Amino acid sequence: MTTSTALIAEDEPLLAAALKAELAALWPALTVGAVVGDGDSAVAQALSLRPDVCFLDIRMPGLSGLEAAQALAEDWPDGVDFPLIVFVTAYDQYALQAFEAQAVDYLLKPVDRPRLAACVERLQARLAARGTKADVLQQTMDQLRALIGATPAAAAASAPRLEVIQAQVGAVVHIVPLAEVIYFEAADKYVRVVTAEREHLIRLSLRELLPQLDPAVFWQIHRGTVVQARCIVSARRDESGKAFLSLRGRPETLTASRLYAHLFKGM
Repeated sequence: MTTSTALIAEDEPLLAAALKAELAALWPALTVGAVVGDGDSAVAQALSLRPDVCFLDIRMPGLSGLEAAQALAEDWPDGVDFPLIVFVTAYDQYALQAFEAQAVDYLLKPVDRPRLAACVERLQARLAARGTKADVLQQTMDQLRALIGATPAAAAASAPRLEVIQAQVGAVVHIVPLAEVIYFEAADKYVRVVTAEREHLIRLSLRELLPQLDPAVFWQIHRGTVVQARCIVSARRDESGKAFLSLRGRPETLTASRLYAHLFKGM
């Protein structure tokens, strides 16, 4: 019997232990290499251990399960089989509809054995039949693009659109018109606001900022980078699927990850 490996990312220890025990009973040849309780650790351990399957809790500290999967799709090394992803979630009708529409494997909390057994059978079949790393990775990226873009209309409509950025330095607040921003970049607990002349730091996460930006004007090109589309001069794609962007008004080159490089196609 072929041995497979897995990672479990679940912030509730009892649920993590229960899932590990059920997997041991249903899939004896599966080795759980790590059990972690937050999204950042999930990404770090998955990149280190390179498991065959990742069970990712949708809601956990740090990166969410969806964000962790996005990070793996962006950072996974070339030439290595990409893991199969299973999302674990509490009941959320919208999330379930999104997962089902994209044929994404998911488990409901608390995980019951018949549902897990069916999931295990699907995973075993996919592991036995999967082709190249690129095939699995491409399928995962297609699913993630759809899930990331599937924001409920009510949530998008309720977010106010920004017109200026207020960046405070000491006692001074700099008012930066949004039209002057070339790109935003996540920087720990801050976001770098980069214009042609200077940079600012704002105490806001990119996750909080994104709903306030017009997606037709500001394109996300990486989980940590959003660029104003009119400031992109050219995009050069490489064999790994990434795109390297030259900017109007800035000397640096930005990298569009494999997850977003599809935005840059000739008309």
